[in-house]
Amino acid sequence: MSAYVVFLRAVNVGGRKLAMADARKVLEDNGFTDVESHIQTGNFLVSTPMRSLGKVELAVGKALGEHAGYDIVAIARQPAELTALVGAVDAVPVSLEGEQSRYVSFCVSAPPAAKAAELDAWDTPGERAHVMGKDVLLEFALPFHTAKLTGPRIEKVLGVAGTARNMTVVRALAQKWGN
Repeated sequence: MSAYVVFLRAVNVGGRKLAMADARKVLEDNGFTDVESHIQTGNFLVSTPMRSLGKVELAVGKALGEHAGYDIVAIARQPAELTALVGAVDAVPVSLEGEQSRYVSFCVSAPPAAKAAELDAWDTPGERAHVMGKDVLLEFALPFHTAKLTGPRIEKVLGVAGTARNMTVVRALAQKWGN
C-alpha cells in the first residue's frame, strides 16, 4: 500500500459543499484505506495499492465528484514530496519587503518551461511567484484576498489546474503526514 496526500480544489467555497466526514466515508467505500482529513478545505491522507499519482487523482476526484454532484479536481503528492517541499520553500529567501504570507499552489503537473518562466516573471507590487517543479510558491506583502495573483490567473498563465494552501497548513500537513 502506498500513502498519498490529496488536495481538493475549490471545495467548501462558493456553495460547493463537501462534508469531510462524508468524503472520508466515500473514499473508504471506494477502496481507499487509512483515510484521514485535515480541516475543511479538502486535505486528505489516503492509502491505496495504486502506484500512480494520476490514477489516485482520478479515482479520488471521480468518487467525490459523483457524491458531491459537481466536478472535483484532486491533486496528489507522496508524503515525502510534501516534506521536501517545505524544506525547499524554507530555502527560498523572502523576496518582498513586509511580506505577510506565503502560499503553495499544488499543480496537477509541472508546467512547460516557458510558462513557468512567465509566472516567475510576475511583477505586480506586493506579489511574487516561484515555480518549483509541480508547485508554485506564492509570496504576498498584501492581504491575500486583494491579490491579483489568484488561482484562476495562475491556471491561465501555466495552463495547468492547481489549488493553493497557506504555508501554515502545508507545514502542518508535512508534520502530520510527511515522512
